Amino acid sequence: MMQSRTHTCGELRLEHAGLSVTLAGWMENVREVSSQLAFVVLRDFYGTTQLVVEDASLLAQIHDLAKETTLQVEGVVRERSAKNPRQATGEIEVVPTKIRVLGLCRHNELPFEINRSREADETQRLRYRYLDLRNPEVKRNIILRSKVVSALRAAMTAHDFLEITTPILTASSPEGARDYLVPSRKHPGKFYALPQAPQQFKQLLMVSGFDRYFQIAPCFRDEDARGDRSPGEFYQLDMEMSFASQEDVFAVIEDVLPPIFAQYGAYNRASSSPFERIAYKQAMEAFGSDKPDLRIDLRVADATQLLSDCGFGPFAGNIVKAVVVDRFHESRKFIDKTLAEVEVQAGCKPYWFRLDEKGEAVGGIAKFVADRLDDLKAALNLQPDTLVALSCGNRNAATKTAGVLVKTLGAAVPGHMDKEQYAFCWIVDFPMYEIGEESGQLEFCHNPFSMPAGGLEILKKAEAGEVDPLTITAYQYDLVCNGVELSSGAVRNHDPEIMVKAFEMVRLGQADVQAKFPAMYNAFTYGAPPHAGIAPGVDRMVMLLAGEDSIREIIPFPMNKNAQDLMMNAPCEVTQHQLDELSIAVRLPENEQ
Repeated sequence: MMQSRTHTCGELRLEHAGLSVTLAGWMENVREVSSQLAFVVLRDFYGTTQLVVEDASLLAQIHDLAKETTLQVEGVVRERSAKNPRQATGEIEVVPTKIRVLGLCRHNELPFEINRSREADETQRLRYRYLDLRNPEVKRNIILRSKVVSALRAAMTAHDFLEITTPILTASSPEGARDYLVPSRKHPGKFYALPQAPQQFKQLLMVSGFDRYFQIAPCFRDEDARGDRSPGEFYQLDMEMSFASQEDVFAVIEDVLPPIFAQYGAYNRASSSPFERIAYKQAMEAFGSDKPDLRIDLRVADATQLLSDCGFGPFAGNIVKAVVVDRFHESRKFIDKTLAEVEVQAGCKPYWFRLDEKGEAVGGIAKFVADRLDDLKAALNLQPDTLVALSCGNRNAATKTAGVLVKTLGAAVPGHMDKEQYAFCWIVDFPMYEIGEESGQLEFCHNPFSMPAGGLEILKKAEAGEVDPLTITAYQYDLVCNGVELSSGAVRNHDPEIMVKAFEMVRLGQADVQAKFPAMYNAFTYGAPPHAGIAPGVDRMVMLLAGEDSIREIIPFPMNKNAQDLMMNAPCEVTQHQLDELSIAVRLPENEQ
């Protein structure tokens, strides 16, 4: 017998008819028919059960109770005359003989109707998250998350990975995002940092002789929110392998993830091993993105030679990209609306023309392409009833806009997206270096701890001017699913000499490397094994499995877009005594004083 109850509200069936039971849960709804008859829906974690109150004294007891009051009900199960096939317990009802209030709801007006909480304003949902989570639809995502995490742990353990937890209080490290800093009371003026990822610790575990490591790791980054990223903290399936190549990492992930996606996903199809490998350069040229959605059949073509001198001003002297959408029968209104959405996302205006049923160019910039339509048809394989969406600008701008065109049109135009599946791919051969947009100088493109393809020799050739450093690729890889980047990973640079040379390329010498990464640099001088790893994001994974568009829907207690916990009122001010203990003085910006 469970505390306060003999059965759950989702457990009783027709075979329990005649049984005396005790239930406990929240009073979801009351419908009073008369002074001696009322129908009550009782809800707990497991489901709902209908109560039929036929006793006037019991009805009087619940008459003034607010919805969501917690009740304990003793009664007898009987067969329902009007069965509800949509409800798991729809063949039975319970006739109460005793009702006891366990927790009184003191609010006659709830912030929102529990079963329709997802329709409420998000601010209200987050402020009253404990009520929002009572909604079975919301709760279902959290249950899914628990099952997925359990399945990931079991799969990694089955692959001989050892779960090891790494520190939460650590040193600040330049890893691409802002740190969350924690002041030290014992060391005034000094700070810990919450880890952006367990990157250095997991590599140090490899140096320590642990062969295969994993954890469901909390990571902390002070960055802005977006649909697939939560501000503040997130979790990842962090893993590292010694004496491993890129293919070894791929083999583990390709064995672990597809069964989980097939079992728990909203879609029952998932890519099987091996996942498609796409070079970074190829991905940018064909999809306009390093996060391609392989469910979409649209691709990007280069139309610069054909259109840069066509007389249309925005194309002159610029790169021009084309996205061809065949079997197109949508209206002009649809085109304008969809391309306006693209402009908002990409920050650049796209252009268009289409071929009608006779194969003639109409609409948009049709008059500028009329004299070279035959060449365009041959180069782009244009057929009647086709939309040609165009982007232009420098290479980055034209490519980015073309990528947004592919995703937006692929999802919006019928017949170009096979949505009911999980399509995985690996993006490989990332550039080791790039020219920084702000600095105008050579910078790391992806991960400074990655092994360059060609090792020390290729770096020395670049240093000597024999090789363009922008052509150097690295053993870095991203795991992408349905256009969402699930993870980045790499074969690590475990050789101190190669590490120093890689940093020298971006104007940092051995002293800088030793100062910024002292533990890892020193550890590598004691004989480090080759190692590689990856860290798929658990939150993004569950978001995809649940078929949600916002990552906040699968996090039990998420922050809002401004990195605020509205339920707990965090961040919040602290007392002067607390600040004094930490030797901290608060100086607010002038506009906030």
